[in-house]
Amino acid sequence: MNAIRKSFLLSTLAAAVLATFGSAVAAEVDELTELTKPESTVSAGIGHVSKDNQRFGQYTGLNDDGAYGLLDLDFVQRDEATGTWLRLNGRNLGFDDRELHLEHDRQGDWGYFIDLSQTPRFDPYTVTTTLTGIGTTTQTVGGSATAQQYRLKTERDTVTLGFNKELSSNMGFQVRFRNEEKDGERLWGQGTFGTWRFLTDPIDQTTRQIDATLSYTTENLQLSGGYYGTAFENRNNVLNVPGCALFTGCDQMGLPPDNESHQLHLAGGYNFAKTTRGTFKLAVGRITQNETFATTPTVGAPGSLDGRIDTTLVQAGLTSRPIPKLSLRADLRYEDRDDKTPVFTYFPLAGVSGSTTDGTNEPRDIKTTSGKFEAGYQLPMGFRLTGGVDYVEKTRNSPPVRSVSFRETTDETSLRTELRRSISETLTGAVSYIHSNRGGSDWLFNTLYISGVTGSNQIAPLHLADRDRDMWRLTLNWMPTNPLSVGLRLEQARDEYSGRGISVVDQAVREGRAENYSVDASYSFTDELQGTAWYSVNDTSLESVQCRAGAADACTPGVQQVWGSNVRNLADSFGLGLRAALSSKIELSADVSHSKVRDEMELNSIAGAAVDPLDVINTKVTTLNLSVKYALQRNAGVRAMYIYDRYRTDDWTWANWNYSPADGGTTVLQEPDQKVHFVGVSYYYRWW
Repeated sequence: MNAIRKSFLLSTLAAAVLATFGSAVAAEVDELTELTKPESTVSAGIGHVSKDNQRFGQYTGLNDDGAYGLLDLDFVQRDEATGTWLRLNGRNLGFDDRELHLEHDRQGDWGYFIDLSQTPRFDPYTVTTTLTGIGTTTQTVGGSATAQQYRLKTERDTVTLGFNKELSSNMGFQVRFRNEEKDGERLWGQGTFGTWRFLTDPIDQTTRQIDATLSYTTENLQLSGGYYGTAFENRNNVLNVPGCALFTGCDQMGLPPDNESHQLHLAGGYNFAKTTRGTFKLAVGRITQNETFATTPTVGAPGSLDGRIDTTLVQAGLTSRPIPKLSLRADLRYEDRDDKTPVFTYFPLAGVSGSTTDGTNEPRDIKTTSGKFEAGYQLPMGFRLTGGVDYVEKTRNSPPVRSVSFRETTDETSLRTELRRSISETLTGAVSYIHSNRGGSDWLFNTLYISGVTGSNQIAPLHLADRDRDMWRLTLNWMPTNPLSVGLRLEQARDEYSGRGISVVDQAVREGRAENYSVDASYSFTDELQGTAWYSVNDTSLESVQCRAGAADACTPGVQQVWGSNVRNLADSFGLGLRAALSSKIELSADVSHSKVRDEMELNSIAGAAVDPLDVINTKVTTLNLSVKYALQRNAGVRAMYIYDRYRTDDWTWANWNYSPADGGTTVLQEPDQKVHFVGVSYYYRWW
């Protein structure tokens, strides 16, 4: 009943605010008032959740069986003499994901707003564990003689303030400040294969953001510049695990450290002529992390990482229409992420068997240069042809120790074209094609820390691998009659990865596919009855061959293990909607949707030991929303709602997850079949 108490308190607050701003007018309102005066609405009621659940109320707080308060309000007031507006909006004030927004402004002069919101997240898994100290900075594995059940949760409380002022006819200023408090606990752990131990991350964090902008506008010139900054503070900097003996130092684990960022930016545009416009953007920033370590590092290393990253952004663009039928666009962008963090050895691991790190931190620099050129031309018979070329080059520094192969530079060129036409008065269509080719610098072998051993395991990370991509897209919009409209969208993409020199004939290629098909339709049977329908299919897959090879950049069956995988995600969904005014007093809305998701993870051994298969995972979600409004009088009535939600899965990942015996047998599980009913009734009142 805690939700009802919260709803009652918020109802009292809202009532007090409304009483301060002014009481509602009489119930009898004529049509002229409805059309000329801003409308305010308040609704209050009660709802009930049929049973405890893990998914339905994950982000709303409707996760426990019981009653909840329903409260929403929209208060709008306008001063006709001064043009001043006052708005107060509240959403879900009886739930845990409540929002309250106050705004006061005078058009073309000044304005301010205050946002208050809460965002919960209830972990969808049930934890049964003997761990004690959950949610604190000292946690003891096996600290309880008997296992206890826990439902982990985090909550964000956010306050946002904003102010804007028109300084003159062509100059304005605005500032935004956001403060977010996040607390709770989330799944965490420590260990290695066979020695996993369950822990929780104790969250007590504050994130602040500020954005101040000054703008200047004339007929041809537009400028906007200012400052953007963030600050992250974590009140818990270390997690203590008494008695941990898995490895040296495991009794204390570092938590996310404090950090901050600052950026100065300037953007603008200039109209050289009625048909030609240029734009630009400049930004320089600095990101720092300079929190003192919770424990003393290795002798010779500093007591703080003293992390620092300098960022630079330069962007310029030009659009032009030199002749009526031809349009041109060109853009150039450069980004530099310069990591100036000092390099120190914090935990030397010399002599540790299997080690792939030398105990030093790894600064990471990334430079990105990208460009785009596009041209469009109006052809005869209503056709419009658009073509373009995009280019992106990324340069990274290479870490001295690498667990997989690496390359310092990648570059990608994309050619695209689109043909669009109004086929008839009722049918418009477009077809487009994009071809992309990605390559890069020579591959660097993975380098282990032990004695500087180098080799190649033939793993080319997807974001670095050579790739050819072809993508087609077809769109159609059909409106044969005024009541009916139909939209169709077909997309198909194919990726081919190559360039690693694997010597397994005809099986070296890694290939990805993505197919998306969707159709939606709406039909107005009458002015009082409208229906909608939609259906979509998303099919994404990746086939690959992997090999753990020796020092040579090759893979020989019978010498090295060669295995293949086929990973696929197939989802199809449909939905139906209905809006109906059954009479002058009764309105009905209904929506139903159903989704099926299938995850396939096929593994097969091409050469070497057999590979165990993984079971297919199937997930289904069905949701039904019904709502009926009955007008008791012109500006007041009742609303009844019903929600049915069912979540079903055979996901084996969370069906039998057990930690190692040394952990005390912790389990993290989810309910595979969750069915929830929600029923609510509320009273609404409108005034002007």
